[in-house]
Amino acid sequence: MSPHITTIRRALRENDGEPEGPARNARAERLLVEAEQTGDAALVIEALTHQLQVYNYSSEKDKMFVPFARLLRMWDERPGDFSDFMTHHLFWMFKWVSSSMVDQPHIPLAAIEKWQSEMEHRYRLAGHSERAVCQGELEIARHLGDLPRAERAYAAWQAADRDRMANCHACELHEQGSWRAQLGLDAEALEAWAPVLDGEHTCAHEPHAVLAASLLPLLRTGRYEQARAHHLRGYRMVRSMESMRDAAAQHIEFCALSGNEARALEIVAERPAYFTDSGNPGSLMDYLAVTALLMDRLTALGHGGQSVPGPAGTDWTASSLAAHARARALELAARFDERNGTAQVGTVVRERLDRRPLVDRLPLGVRAARPGVPDRTPDAAPAQAPGAAETPLDPAGLLAEAHRLSEAQHPGAGPAWEAVARLVDGPDGAAAGLSDHDRASVEDHRAMYGSLPPAQAAAAFGAAAGLYGAAGDRGEAVAAEARAVFARALEPGGADGALASIAPLVDRALALYADGAATARQVSAVLMCRARVLGRLVQDAPDEAAAESAVAGLEQGARELLAFAEPLRAEAGVATRVAEALDLLGDVAAFRGDPHGALERYERAAAEAMGAGLPWYAVEYEAKTSGLAAQLEEYERAEVAARAALEHGAAFVPARGRARLHLRLAEILAGTGQFAEAADQALDAAHWADESGESGTLGTHARHQLGGWLLRLDRAAEAAAVLEAVLPDITVEEHGDGMVVQTLWWLGDALTELREPREAAEHWLRAADIARGWPEQHDHAMLANLAAQALYRADLDPQAELAYARAGELWRGLGDVPALVRTLRVRAWIAIREGQPGPEAARAFMASAARECEAALAAGPADGASGLLAELADTHRQTGELIAHVCEGEPGEAPEYEEALGYLHRAVAGFTGAGDGFVGLRTAAELMAGWLEADLGRPDAARERARTVLEIHGGGEPDETGEERRAEAEALLDYVDRRTGASGV
Repeated sequence: MSPHITTIRRALRENDGEPEGPARNARAERLLVEAEQTGDAALVIEALTHQLQVYNYSSEKDKMFVPFARLLRMWDERPGDFSDFMTHHLFWMFKWVSSSMVDQPHIPLAAIEKWQSEMEHRYRLAGHSERAVCQGELEIARHLGDLPRAERAYAAWQAADRDRMANCHACELHEQGSWRAQLGLDAEALEAWAPVLDGEHTCAHEPHAVLAASLLPLLRTGRYEQARAHHLRGYRMVRSMESMRDAAAQHIEFCALSGNEARALEIVAERPAYFTDSGNPGSLMDYLAVTALLMDRLTALGHGGQSVPGPAGTDWTASSLAAHARARALELAARFDERNGTAQVGTVVRERLDRRPLVDRLPLGVRAARPGVPDRTPDAAPAQAPGAAETPLDPAGLLAEAHRLSEAQHPGAGPAWEAVARLVDGPDGAAAGLSDHDRASVEDHRAMYGSLPPAQAAAAFGAAAGLYGAAGDRGEAVAAEARAVFARALEPGGADGALASIAPLVDRALALYADGAATARQVSAVLMCRARVLGRLVQDAPDEAAAESAVAGLEQGARELLAFAEPLRAEAGVATRVAEALDLLGDVAAFRGDPHGALERYERAAAEAMGAGLPWYAVEYEAKTSGLAAQLEEYERAEVAARAALEHGAAFVPARGRARLHLRLAEILAGTGQFAEAADQALDAAHWADESGESGTLGTHARHQLGGWLLRLDRAAEAAAVLEAVLPDITVEEHGDGMVVQTLWWLGDALTELREPREAAEHWLRAADIARGWPEQHDHAMLANLAAQALYRADLDPQAELAYARAGELWRGLGDVPALVRTLRVRAWIAIREGQPGPEAARAFMASAARECEAALAAGPADGASGLLAELADTHRQTGELIAHVCEGEPGEAPEYEEALGYLHRAVAGFTGAGDGFVGLRTAAELMAGWLEADLGRPDAARERARTVLEIHGGGEPDETGEERRAEAEALLDYVDRRTGASGV
C-alpha cells in the first residue's frame, strides 16, 4: 500500500472525529478528490462512504443522495471492490437515504416509494431481515398521515427478526416511543423510551433525541421534575451538534410551553444558522414552527416589540419574527402537502403553532427570568388578600376596605391604602369628600407604604398628625408625630436629634392613655418608635463604646415597651408590639454575644404573633430563629423554624423574601446531608429570585449551591448545565475568588463524570490559576493535579506532563510525599505514550518516585511509615508493570521480564510490610507476578501465587475487590493448566 493511500485513510479517520459542520463536509469532499486521484477503488469507496456519513450528520443532508447513488452503481458494477465492512456500510446507509427523502419536498413521492421498494428488494436478495424495511415503511406512512398503513408497518416491523441491518436498539426504541406519542399515548411512549433514558441503550444520537422527544409527554403527564432534568441534560448534549436541529426545536418548544420563554430565546440566539440551513427542509419547518410559537408567547405576554434574535440581516421583534417564521413554516408545509397529495403536514404544523402552555412556570435552575413579569408578590392587590372582600370601586368603599385590613393587621393593607391614595390623588377630586380623619389616614398610610424618602415620609406623617389633631383624635396624632420622628432618624445623622424629639411624645402618649384619650395600640406605637430610634443609634454608633451605650438604651426602651404591652396583649394591635419588643431584646442579646438568649427571644416573638392569629408577623422572627440556630449547628431547630417561615409567609412574602427563605432552608438541609430536598429548595430560591429581579444576586448564589448539590446527588448532567449557566454571573469582584474557584471545581467534577475530560481540565486549570495566589497552597496543588488527570484522560500528553510537573512541585512544597510520588508515576506512563520521550525517561521517573519514598521513610516519623511503605511498594509494582509493558521480546527470551518480576517481588514484600490495609494492592501484585511467571514457563510458581490470593480472599465478608481477585486467580490457574496441558508439561 502506498504511503499516500495510508495518509488519506488516516485523514478520513481523523475527519470522522471532527465536529459536525461545513468544515468537516468540505474536507470530506477534498479527501474524495484525493482518493479518486490514486485510482484505488477501495479507497474511493471508503471516501464516498465517509462523505455520505458526514453529510448525514450535518445541515447538508440533501447532498447525501449523489454519493450514495454512485456507491450503489459501483456495487452493481464491481461488487468485488467492496470489503465485507464496506458492503455492510452500503446496505446500512440505504436506510439513511430512504428515510431522508421524506424530508426533501422536491423529491417526488413516487421516487420515495420506488426507493423504498428498491431497498426491500435488495435486502431480500442479500438475505437481510425486512425489519429495517418495515421501519422505513412506518416513517413514510406517518409522514403521509396514513394511519392504517402505519399500523400495518408497525406490526410488521415488530414481528420481523432483528439482524445486522436492523437499527440499533436505541434508535428503534426512539421510533417506537414516538409512534405511541403520536397516538396520544404519552405514558406508553415514556415506557418505551425508558431503556434509552436510563442509559441501557445508546448511540451517537441517543439518548440526545429521546431526551428532547420526552419533554412534552413528561409535561403532559405531570412529571415536571423529570422534564426539567431531561431539558438540562439533553440540551447540553445537542447544543454543539449541527445535525440535531430537530432536538433543539423540541427544547425551544418545551421552554415556550413551560413559562421559560427567556431560556428559549437564549437557545434560539445560540445558532442563527438554524434559520437558514436548508439541507433538511423538514427539520427547518419544525424549527420555524416552534420559533413562531415562542414569539407568539412573547407577544401574548406583552413583548411583541421586544428585540429578538433571528435570521441574519434583519432587526427582528417578537411580533415580526412570529409572522415571518409562521409564514415560512406554513409555506414549507404546503410544499410537502402538495408533494404528498394530503393535508397532513400542514395540519400537524398548525396544531404545533396553536399549542398553549402546559404549565405556568417550571423552574429550571438556570438564569432566564421571564421577560417583563413583575414581582409576583401574593396579595399585590387587596382583592387577592385571603380574607379580603372584593375591592369596591368607590372612594368610600376603598377607604372602608383599607381600614378593615389595617385593623386586622393584614399584609393586604398596604396595597389597599395605595389604591385609596391613587384614587384621591386622581383628577376626579375624590379627596374633597373626605373628612379630616380620613385624609389623615391617607397621609399616614401613604408614608407607611409609599416607599418615600425619609424627609418626605416625615412630612407626610407630620401632615397626618395635624389632620388627626384637627379631627380630635389626639392619640392617633401623637402616634403619627412619633412616626415622623422615626422617619427623620433614618436620615444620616438624624438619630440623636430624633431621640430628644421623641421623649416628650412618649410622656404625652402615656398621659393621654391615663386620661382615656389614647388607646393601648396608639401608645405602644409611640413606644415602638422610640425603640426603633434607639436601634438606629446602635447602627450609627461610631465606635464600640458608643455602640455599647446605644445597646443599653435599646434594651431599656424595648423592656419599657414590653412592660407596657405585655399585660394588654389582648387589646387590638398590641400583641404584635409584644412580639416586636421581644425581637429587639433578641437583637440586644445577639449583640452582646448571647446567641442562645437571642434565639429564645426570637422564638417567643414568633409565638406571640402566632398566638394573636397573625402568622405573617411571625415570618421575620422565624427567619431569624432559623439563621441563628443554623449558626449554632442546632439544625433540627433551624429546619423547623425555616419551614414555619415558608409556610406562614407563602401567601404574603414578596418574591425577594421568598427567595431568601427558600435559600435559607436549602442551606440548613444541606448542612444535615438532605441534599435532594436542599436542591429542590435552591431551585425554588432561584425561581423566586428571578421573579423579583434578583437573578444576578440571590439567584446566582442559589444556582451556585444548586449545582453543587446536584453533583452530590450524582446528577452530573444537570449539575453541569446549571453550573455552566451560572458561571458567567460569578465574578471575583462581586462574589470573591473562593466562590469562583468552587464553581469551577464543581464544574470540572461534573464534566469528568460526563466523560468530557478536556473541558474539565480547562475549568480546573482556570481555578488553579486563581488559587495560585492564595496563602495556603493545598487547593492550588489539588486543582493542578485534577487538571493533569483530566488532560491525561483526554490524551493531551504534553499538556498533561506539564500539569503533573506543576502539581508535583506544589506537593513537594507542601511536604506531601505520597501525592508527589503519584505525579512522578503518572509522568512515567505518559513518557511511554506515542510521541513521548520513551521507556528510559519512564524508568527515570519511576526511580525518582522510589527515591522520594525511601528518603521520606529514612527521615520521617514511624507513624506515617505504613502509607509510605505502600507508596514505595506501588512504585515497585508499577515499575515492573511498565518494564513488561514496553518489552518487545518473547517472555522466555527477554531479560526484561525477569527484571519486572524482581520489582513485583519487592512490591509484594512492601505491601505485606505496610499492613492489613493494603491487602488488595498486595494481591494485585501477586497476580501480576503470577502471570509473568506463567509466561516465563514457571507453572508451579504461578499456581502458588494464585493459591495465595485465593487463600487471602477466601474468608470473611465478600467484597468487590476480593471477588475480582478471586476471579482473576481462577483465570490464572486455568491459563496455567491450559499451557501446561498443551506443552505436555
